[in-house]
Amino acid sequence: MDINRYSQINPPQRLLMGPGPINADPRVLRAMSTQLIGQYDPVMTHYMNEVMELYRKIFCTDNYWTMLINGTSRAGIEAILLSAICPGDKVLVPVFGRFGYLLCEIAHRCRAKVNLLETQWGTVFTPDQIEDEIKKIKPKFLLIVHGDTSTTMIQPLKDIGEICKKYHVIFYTDATASIGGNELETDLWGLDAVSAGMQKCLGGPSGTAPITISHQMKEIIRHRKCVEKGIRTVEHKDGDGEIIYSNYFDISMIMDYWGPERLNHHTEATTALFGARECARVILKDGLKKNIARHKLHGDAMLKGIQGMGLKLFGNIEHKMHNILGVIIPKGVNGEQVRKFMLEDFGIEIGTSFGPLHGKIWRIGTMGYNARKDCVLQTLACLEQVLNLVGFPMIPGAAVESALEHYSLENIHV
Repeated sequence: MDINRYSQINPPQRLLMGPGPINADPRVLRAMSTQLIGQYDPVMTHYMNEVMELYRKIFCTDNYWTMLINGTSRAGIEAILLSAICPGDKVLVPVFGRFGYLLCEIAHRCRAKVNLLETQWGTVFTPDQIEDEIKKIKPKFLLIVHGDTSTTMIQPLKDIGEICKKYHVIFYTDATASIGGNELETDLWGLDAVSAGMQKCLGGPSGTAPITISHQMKEIIRHRKCVEKGIRTVEHKDGDGEIIYSNYFDISMIMDYWGPERLNHHTEATTALFGARECARVILKDGLKKNIARHKLHGDAMLKGIQGMGLKLFGNIEHKMHNILGVIIPKGVNGEQVRKFMLEDFGIEIGTSFGPLHGKIWRIGTMGYNARKDCVLQTLACLEQVLNLVGFPMIPGAAVESALEHYSLENIHV
């Protein structure tokens, strides 16, 4: 082995304007470069308590059990579902994009009886549609994505909590793509459990999943029993039909670690915790409402610029997330070629999509640290140049002019 073949990591400079991850806030990166301390050092446990306090504000909740799962956003999803769902539980999953199918898959692994409710990609559900399905199926759990980046749509949740309460249904949402950049009211909307991720509107790197669970959900998790030897654990079924037990994603054990008992479960990812703490601190220092307004401002500016370029938008724009936009790839334009030029010539990454939308739309994000005027204008100017290069007709400068007009109307000059 020639160790000289392996140079120090030095990735190229990229402006990440896709559906996530995004460029992490430099303040978060600085926090993550801090030296490690022991997991039971009083300073460390104090930081863990601060993280719980900070994320209660991010989730808009009084839930005591608001903490971090060490792993990407999917780890947060799995921890909640694997810890709460028992084999045979009825689950309803309204799906309006790719990540709804992910909830279905995980619920199937929990051996739940999964009921799927689908709508056309680019649309969302009305409360009446969900209530009708709840009345028909009588599920124990409702699992729904808040903002699905595959379609760029956000599902209104405000009225669904009351429906779940009315029919005694436990209400979970995946807020990975929405939290911090869109309104999310855990307590006010009656959410029993929410999971999130760091790499989008929160402005950090992937690898940590903040979660919050209500008292009712906590009781379900605490009293979940394995059929073997009365041991509380998490279980799912593998391809051979055997029951597999998860220790790592057992939230009841994780609560014992984060709670006052400080019972050993795993070694907390110190660097990731420092980063997650800084993400929340930065947002709350400016104000959560202000952070959401910032995402809307720059998301709307990107939308105006794309429209000024003569491009069409995907889906029902009334239900678009603040932080991401679906752009229909024009006929005759090679979408992957455009993405390649953007990345290699301008150092800007924009996304494609999944399933039926793969190769049909670009997904352009304005989130986290990249929800800024300069990022929006730079992306629009470069996209315009690339589209001119591949022969798409447009008025030169129209995109940036439309965005600047939006900023001018909003009295934004920085």
